[in-house]
Amino acid sequence: MKDKQHVLVTGGAGYIGAHTVVELLHAGYQVTAIDSLERSEQRIVEGVSSITQKEFTFTKVNCLDAAALDQLFAANRFDAVIHFAAYKSVNESVEKPLMYYNNNVGSLLVVLETMKRHRVPDLIFSSSCTVYGQPDHIPVDETAPFKRAESPYGATKQLCERILEDMTTEGLRVVSLRYFNPIGAHPSALIGELPIGIPNNLVPYVTQTAAGVRAQLTVFGNDYATPDGSCLRDFIHVCDVATAHVKAIEFLNHLKSPTVCEVFNLGTGVGVSVLELVKKFIEVTGVKLNYKIGPRRPGDVEKVYANPHKVMQALHWKPTYDLGQSLLHAWQWEQKIRGLVN
Repeated sequence: MKDKQHVLVTGGAGYIGAHTVVELLHAGYQVTAIDSLERSEQRIVEGVSSITQKEFTFTKVNCLDAAALDQLFAANRFDAVIHFAAYKSVNESVEKPLMYYNNNVGSLLVVLETMKRHRVPDLIFSSSCTVYGQPDHIPVDETAPFKRAESPYGATKQLCERILEDMTTEGLRVVSLRYFNPIGAHPSALIGELPIGIPNNLVPYVTQTAAGVRAQLTVFGNDYATPDGSCLRDFIHVCDVATAHVKAIEFLNHLKSPTVCEVFNLGTGVGVSVLELVKKFIEVTGVKLNYKIGPRRPGDVEKVYANPHKVMQALHWKPTYDLGQSLLHAWQWEQKIRGLVN
């Protein structure tokens, strides 16, 4: 790596974005992070500073604001962009599809136009296993075809990946990381997932129920074709997800090709049911959890977990945290933000 490569992180105050900024700073990169703060808070930025004790630039910018983005690129020489900025709720996307298409696809187009204008060649894209829909074969690898997405959120990720694939004709070098289910928080409990309003993701709802913020957790469906009837997922610690982004930049740095479009699954390769996760949380924290079984939820895929062989080989990456550690870190973060511990 050349000295102090400068990376722009969009959505840098978001859940995965903030953890990735931490890993980039630890790895010696110069970082500029931007975020609209529409779905995050300034305290996450402060948490990153406290963890790393390193300087980085944070600016409040919405990626749909082409003029602001252009000004930022004009004032800096970026070597690469990691694009996180997007809405991410499957449930909300079903209710508000137009908002998701406008934000998720629109923001990528603005970023790409700006990168092209300022000749920034490398992009790491925050994708999702939702691009697969319900795969024919489990575990799913990167050769699996896109099925019809189960939600508008999944459809935006499919469309964004297609756009990036087409952009290689214009000299862009892309790595798309297809996350499975990021959970947990930084072990310091200084940053973690910060849902606005009622959480749409499982683990924040679990921790909020345990903390007494929510009265009861609903497990959506127990009649799926899985061992215990609840949905099967691949849960991966957010710090492991963050580390993979640093590895992806290193991967592009070592490539001599002027264009590339690579995709990698980012998961553990272990399928865990929703009910298994609930029971594991109770086991590792010792906290009782009030939960009930409810009907299936629109947009949910029955079962999906990764074959992570390709990312392990190509990026020399592997997950380091297990499910119990991930849930414990999520609970420590929840206790911290609720003032239940010092």
